[in-house]
Amino acid sequence: MSRTIAIVEDEPAIRENYADALRQQGFAVDLFANRRQAVAAFDRQLPDLALLDIGLEDEVDGGFELCRHLRAMSPTLPIIFLTARDSDLDTISGLRLGADDYLTKDISLPNLCARIQAFFRRIDNLPSDDAESALHRGHLRLDMDRFAVYWRDKKVDLTLTEFWIVNSLARRPGHVKNREQLMQDAKIVVDDATITSHVKRVRAKFQEVDTAFAAIDTVYGMGYRWVEDD
Repeated sequence: MSRTIAIVEDEPAIRENYADALRQQGFAVDLFANRRQAVAAFDRQLPDLALLDIGLEDEVDGGFELCRHLRAMSPTLPIIFLTARDSDLDTISGLRLGADDYLTKDISLPNLCARIQAFFRRIDNLPSDDAESALHRGHLRLDMDRFAVYWRDKKVDLTLTEFWIVNSLARRPGHVKNREQLMQDAKIVVDDATITSHVKRVRAKFQEVDTAFAAIDTVYGMGYRWVEDD
């Protein structure tokens, strides 16, 4: 069964160009020109991945609103912004709203398809045996089957990318992972600033359930490590 990718893009030619490339990769594709169409469809059934522009017809930030809506419906649905807007503010805003990746429209179609394939490989390559279905590190518990994260028995709502970053760090407490290693473990290809933004957001989410959370340590000039809690 092919996976379904939703493309929300208000320029018909661009929308069809992306759709053709993804169909050639074997994906089913749903196309939407604006936020209202997309919300109506998503409320009936979620896609396997959402590819969003920010400006949608008469809504300058329609994609941001759609991302917020989708993330409220599913903390693990892969969401990628694909937009002409390349400012740092827009990038940070997109990631803060819960997007897994933020790409600009100068990306090549082969590169775009590779990024999308990488998201699905993360899911397909999950350990299937019972011994690997959960990871416990002190107050941390990762449910590998449901992509669920718990800290002190409280659920922490992480995106798929954030989940894999925590998984990468917590599997080897005390071991420093640089940004490139985190990208490899999370099977994404992003710049250093994006990884930094993801880590900051992960910390903030844990601190929402425990203000004393300090398990992710920054090793300046090197990367990040998971510090075992008492």
